[in-house]
Amino acid sequence: MQTESQIISVNHNGTKLLGHLFSDAESKDPRPAVIVCHAWAGCDAFALKQAETMASLGYAGFAADLYGEGRVGTSTEENAELMQPLVENRGLLRERLRTIFNAVCELPQVDTDRIAVIGYCFGGLCALDLARSGCPVVATVSFHGLLTAADSLATESIKGKVLVLHGHLDPMVSEDEIIALKRELSEAGADWQVHIYGRALHAFTNPQANDRELGTIYDAVSAQRSEISLKNILRESFTAQ
Repeated sequence: MQTESQIISVNHNGTKLLGHLFSDAESKDPRPAVIVCHAWAGCDAFALKQAETMASLGYAGFAADLYGEGRVGTSTEENAELMQPLVENRGLLRERLRTIFNAVCELPQVDTDRIAVIGYCFGGLCALDLARSGCPVVATVSFHGLLTAADSLATESIKGKVLVLHGHLDPMVSEDEIIALKRELSEAGADWQVHIYGRALHAFTNPQANDRELGTIYDAVSAQRSEISLKNILRESFTAQ
């Protein structure tokens, strides 16, 4: 299959979000779609690669731009500056995610009844927040994501499947947050799983992660295991529809 890509501009309250759609170049028939939410740096090469991988599996892969104008940070300080406004205003984040979801639904390549969302680090939080909004995604997958629910926003009923892939040694998530998430997902009626990789830290899927002081370290074994789990839940969720 030959994959093509195109930039999809999505307007959210005057902010131009430049998403990247990857799909089969030879067929415009609607197919299941996977929205990919980026880590704190922005919609970078890693996010684009993950979306392209989704297309290679026969889906439409959409790399979302949460910051606008395709901005990508180049340092920990810049990454934090880009991410923090959305982490501090989860209502704004939820609105932006729903706007992106609605835009993906309008794409002719997408089967609107079969849309999943996945995310990495900050993007894991985004994926969970989209599910928390009551959005009809059939599957939500968080890779080494931030897990805490927003204090000011209710978690709506979650009808799709939820998979959380977490490193036991991740310094950015506490055991209490994991317990709270499991309780939250149960109360929301979700069909959920939490996979914990005993030797993994934060960002274990990213080959460029190599900052032990920050706690972001690539782990090839955990990355491979998480990829298998992702493929399994997507196949299960899309087939069930």
